[in-house]
Amino acid sequence: MVTTPGANAVPRAGRHNDLTDVDGLCVGHSQRVGDGALTGTTVVLGPAGGMVTAVDVRGGGPATRETDALVPGSLVPTIEAVVLTGGSAYGLDAVSGVVSWLEEQHRGVPVGPDPGHVVPVIPAAALFDLGRGGAFTVRPDPELGRQAVENAGSGPLDQGNVGAGTGAVAGGIKGGIGSASTVLPSGLVVAALVAVNAHGSPREPETGALRGASSLGLSEEFPSRSPEAAEHERAESRLARAGTATMQPLNTTIGVVATSGDLDRAEAHRVAVAAHDGLARAMAPAHTLYDGDTLFTAATGMTPLPTDPTRRIPALAELHASAADTVTRAVVHAMLNAASVTTTGGEYLCYRDLYPEATR
Repeated sequence: MVTTPGANAVPRAGRHNDLTDVDGLCVGHSQRVGDGALTGTTVVLGPAGGMVTAVDVRGGGPATRETDALVPGSLVPTIEAVVLTGGSAYGLDAVSGVVSWLEEQHRGVPVGPDPGHVVPVIPAAALFDLGRGGAFTVRPDPELGRQAVENAGSGPLDQGNVGAGTGAVAGGIKGGIGSASTVLPSGLVVAALVAVNAHGSPREPETGALRGASSLGLSEEFPSRSPEAAEHERAESRLARAGTATMQPLNTTIGVVATSGDLDRAEAHRVAVAAHDGLARAMAPAHTLYDGDTLFTAATGMTPLPTDPTRRIPALAELHASAADTVTRAVVHAMLNAASVTTTGGEYLCYRDLYPEATR
């Protein structure tokens, strides 16, 4: 049960500072790199029996699957997994590999008397990374999806150029997978996993500092120095030579915001809505026609919230605010963990290589 915090209590990161700090969740990555490939898939696997899941889509160009099943009032009460993948709409094929693995585990919506008579309803979202490895036709497929779910573990998570973030680019620099968690003073856990592949920039244009790193980071979570003017000027020159700042603006940032709270689907949807504020704080502009920005909420129900509305509503409001802040921190982690990549599809420079002094 959520408890009343002390007067001086402050939020803190969980054990791993990633999505697996929400008990019951596992995350698996798989990726293909080289020979024209630069793409991957990430699976968030819930506890047996599933999790209450909702979605909010803010971008103008989403590539999604089974999002209608998450509308409040729909038939399916819980979801076994959520898939994030590269490959744009083609990459949604990776979900078939996850579905077949879940069927083998007898996990899904029961539709008959036999334990194996299940239908795994698995929502998914894809980002655009086509051609970034050099070959437009290399995309995630069912085999890559199966590898990702088979790799699912309880953390700590690999971040940066892994899973759905393998081919990600954000605002002209290398993006990737990032994650963060928050343990609220009440004991409720909130966490985010984001594949950052944005049309907007995660950098402040005047200084090159990562948006949200200084204002929303927890104690000593991020580098404390902003780039010097000379370092920012050198970074801009390197980006201009690489040419990624002028690449075709087809993107999409996708992710999962998870909580241990016992939410219903309408409450979970409101968390996803609020969490999008975290994307807008971390990148500008956000939610453009070039993006398909999509965030899922997954609630495991392991931490009961108060049932009395006079206490439940404030607890939910605190959850909403924390979800947005945690998404911003996850974006910053994605940018700091990303590594530069050179392929026949282009040169993608990462933040740490562009600003080595500021990130030392």
